[in-house]
Amino acid sequence: MTNLSSTAVKTLWIAAIVLILDQLTKWWAVSSLTLGEPVAVISNLNWTLAYNYGAAFSFLADMGGWQRWFFSGLAFVVSTILIVWLYKLPQKLTAEVWGINLVLGGAIGNVIDRVLEGRVTDFIDFYIGNWHYATFNVADMGIVAGAGLLILSEFYLKPKFADSSKKADNKE
Repeated sequence: MTNLSSTAVKTLWIAAIVLILDQLTKWWAVSSLTLGEPVAVISNLNWTLAYNYGAAFSFLADMGGWQRWFFSGLAFVVSTILIVWLYKLPQKLTAEVWGINLVLGGAIGNVIDRVLEGRVTDFIDFYIGNWHYATFNVADMGIVAGAGLLILSEFYLKPKFADSSKKADNKE
């Protein structure tokens, strides 16, 4: 096991960048956009200020407020697990390390909204024709990209590396 000054601390800048970009873009959205009024950016993309009182896709949004603290607590637990996971990793900037930090930055970005405002600020509105994807934010992009990297790492990169290590060991 490596010490805390290695992987965890040396790579938290990735999570910090996601967190800062998320909070700055949410501040911009709240100060520049009108709730529910789309502003066209490019074909298939609007800036549309929306507030999410639930989880992904507004899951549990209308449950009376308890979900604010449930999702905040869940994000705190997940963030703690991610930091411990980083602590245990070797000192390499791998897809796994990137993934953990992207999820961590996104989770903290959304929990800041929940704790301070009781909701998450969303503003990125992607659509095709009349179909609109759920409005999202930079934190959500970090979480999705990070989860994708973790899946890629676990199911493709790690097994591939293990296979190539075994082949190299057999040649010796």
